[in-house]
Amino acid sequence: MARKTTLQRAQQHKTLVTRDQPKSPISEQYRTLRTNLQFSSVDHELSTMVVTSTTQSEGKSLTAANLAIAFAQQGKKVMLVDADMRRPTSHYTFRISNTFGLSNLLVGDHTLEQLVHDVNVDNLDVLTCGPIPPNPSELLASNRMRELIGIAKQNYDLVIFDTPPVLAVTDPQILANETDGVLLVVRSKKTEKDAAKRAKELLDQANANLLGAVLNDKDTKDSNYLYYYG
Repeated sequence: MARKTTLQRAQQHKTLVTRDQPKSPISEQYRTLRTNLQFSSVDHELSTMVVTSTTQSEGKSLTAANLAIAFAQQGKKVMLVDADMRRPTSHYTFRISNTFGLSNLLVGDHTLEQLVHDVNVDNLDVLTCGPIPPNPSELLASNRMRELIGIAKQNYDLVIFDTPPVLAVTDPQILANETDGVLLVVRSKKTEKDAAKRAKELLDQANANLLGAVLNDKDTKDSNYLYYYG
């Protein structure tokens, strides 16, 4: 992982800075992350990706949401999927309903077209988690999930899956094996090095294409930063 750029972090919890302040320096840094991800997948088209973390509260969901908006602002048709069917957050972040979502789709209750939300960002749709199921891992490993990925790839330029932490459950490994790449989010002064190494090992075991890692909350001159390692 040789390449490194700084990416300043939004200060407020759940701030969609790329939507609300698109001309801000922070938004520009999310666009830098977008560009680096495109460079990291130059030999293979990046049409599906997983954003995950090692443990909870490392900023993966906020990173996934802002990154999805950054790609949409580039003109790509993007869908953000809340695949964290244990602690979903996208409906809070975008202030949309979570009555129905991914879990309903995977049990065959609805179609994708019926469930995606228009979140007032051009080119971006969001698929929330829906009711929390008793068997998330089994649903994510199902044939219906693979069918969803195939359908989504036909309708969107990029599909971003926000998944649970790698060390908590097997869900990220399941999706990592079915997608084009994985972005791992870790947090300064919180994530232990051994935990980060173990997360990478688990992703390697799943034959994941690790696109890079984001180091969140790195203090530099009294400011908070994210570092991207490609």
